Amino acid sequence: MTKVKICGLMESEHVQAAVDAGVDAVGFVFAPSRRRVAIAQAKELARFVPGHVMKIGVFVNAGREEMEQAFREVPLDYIQYHGEESDGLIGKIGLPSIKVVTVRSDEDVIGISESFSDYILFDAPGVEFKGGSGKVFEWGHLGSDVPRDRMILAGGLNEGNVKEAIRQVRPFMVDVSSGVEFEGRKDELLIREFVRAVKEEES
Repeated sequence: MTKVKICGLMESEHVQAAVDAGVDAVGFVFAPSRRRVAIAQAKELARFVPGHVMKIGVFVNAGREEMEQAFREVPLDYIQYHGEESDGLIGKIGLPSIKVVTVRSDEDVIGISESFSDYILFDAPGVEFKGGSGKVFEWGHLGSDVPRDRMILAGGLNEGNVKEAIRQVRPFMVDVSSGVEFEGRKDELLIREFVRAVKEEES
């Protein structure tokens, strides 16, 4: 069963809508973004997240102290590294990790199976900020050597294309942010429709 992550949550009603819809993970963005939240805000939002739903913090080239504080205080289950962080740095920090790979060509995924991060998230190139562009990349770049059991697929997913994405890519998890937004804000109906589409494809 493909798991679902709703990222960029900022308001309690949208966290609750995601949980009620049956998501497996929620994402809080601590990096520069129009969806950015402070640690205290994420901690408050996390009160609405049951234990079986993963809480993931998104960071871009952040300091170790900030990430450890968020991991401890929210608390988080995983740190999502969305910058230029090396495997060596991720290993040194030692927290459960998701490494983001920006995909433009086949070359971007060469050797990625050797990464020791718990999961690897594949995303389209960002525009104003890292990630969150709402654009779909060419899924064909994800060859057979990319580990599906550790793969999180992001980049322009929405209720209309996520079924085809699952059929073609077979990821462990799909990740959506702008695809469940209306006029720049999360939308409860779109959240429910996205989760339902994933579950229908898997049924």
